[in-house]
Amino acid sequence: MTQFVDWELAVATARTLGISGPTMGLPDAKDEVRRLRETADRATGLVAEFTGMAPSTAPVRVVDRAAWAAANVEGMRTVLDPLAHKVSGEPSLLVKAVGSRLAGTQIGAVLGYLSGKVLGQFEVFGDETGQLLLVAPNIVATQRQLDADLDGFRLWICLHEATHATQFGSVDWLRGHFLSEIDAFAATDSSNAQDLVERVRHAVTILTDSLRDNDGDSSVVDLVTSPEQREAMERLTAMMTLLEGHADYVMDSVGEDVIPEVAKLRAKLDRRRLNAGPIQRLIRRLIGMDAKLKQYVQGRAFVAAVVTEIGIERFNGVWESPQTLPTMDEIVEPEAWIRRVA
Repeated sequence: MTQFVDWELAVATARTLGISGPTMGLPDAKDEVRRLRETADRATGLVAEFTGMAPSTAPVRVVDRAAWAAANVEGMRTVLDPLAHKVSGEPSLLVKAVGSRLAGTQIGAVLGYLSGKVLGQFEVFGDETGQLLLVAPNIVATQRQLDADLDGFRLWICLHEATHATQFGSVDWLRGHFLSEIDAFAATDSSNAQDLVERVRHAVTILTDSLRDNDGDSSVVDLVTSPEQREAMERLTAMMTLLEGHADYVMDSVGEDVIPEVAKLRAKLDRRRLNAGPIQRLIRRLIGMDAKLKQYVQGRAFVAAVVTEIGIERFNGVWESPQTLPTMDEIVEPEAWIRRVA
């Protein structure tokens, strides 16, 4: 099979373009790794107790920025390599137009940028259990920027990621359904290779111009999809909005009992998400990060509304099957989901 992406180059590019972390002595760095592992274990128990879901058994890895990027390259490779078969037209057209090395450089550049931003992640693509990644340099750097209590901030972030680990660990069909929806998104692609490349180029131009309009919702992902793909993407978006919103709701709700400054942390983090410079805004729009930030807000509001109305035990009906997941319309109108499912 023709390799559309030079994955080794992607890893090298991410490592080269990734910024260095905060200055820490070796003893302090080792202590931070130990504390993050202990905090992740504590967070796992707190999340299970609050949600009533089975605790996660996924391994916890405390990583630096380069290791986070490398883990995500492997995850992307797991998903994207099989999808190369599903691009219609001769593969050589895509390879000739874009080139595996250029694709590797582009992916590496995006991951290099994100490696300095991401605090933690539940990486779901690598194997069936997944892995909980905590990016120690970013957690320390962000805590310093926010002037927050390190113990409280560390626990708060671990609560969010432990919730994701709990979602995929407790709901046995979720990972398979998530991957099948990604496959459905790819399978609906009727674009030939050259058309796909041209649409990506056109999308970049549109998005660059659209920076003047900060209310826009589009990303490259939106603009390179066909109408059929948009239906699959809407289901994926609804699922991700639920997962992110649920994690944000749980981290704040549990945090109210165990982290004294959780309200201040939320206000500071939300303000940090909004206060991006023009270059950061451009990059975030191009890679769809702004859409992800909106998922936190919309999803958290949905979960809060449903739990307030019917309680968390009945809310957990959302995990019964793919059919009980909310649509995007229901996320905007939680009462509609309650009427249909609960």
